[in-house]
Amino acid sequence: MEKAIKDILSNGVLKVNGSLWLEGNGNRFLGPGPVQLLELIQETGSMNQAAKRMKMSYKKAWELINNLNSMAGTPLVVTSTGGDNGGGSAISEEALQLIAYHRELRVRFAKFLEEETQRLK
Repeated sequence: MEKAIKDILSNGVLKVNGSLWLEGNGNRFLGPGPVQLLELIQETGSMNQAAKRMKMSYKKAWELINNLNSMAGTPLVVTSTGGDNGGGSAISEEALQLIAYHRELRVRFAKFLEEETQRLK
């Protein structure tokens, strides 16, 4: 790093930080919130219960899921209505793969942030 930049940054303890998500056509597709929602749908079998656990309105959860399903090549969340069990939601194998990919991507991103923070010192 150039000496002038190090001199500017030497007066405080700084760290490189950032947020990470996937985009498609300039629109957010998959980030920490949608990943958590998918994980909770998998855990609870219910979009409504997942939204409640995230302290999110059902409408917001529905909008996120519609966005995910419309941007993905295949539905990531499949809902069923009625029946003896009153319906529910399930995530697809593709959703599981995206969750795993996002987790690994976040590990690599955290490593990048740490390496860049170390360069400031």
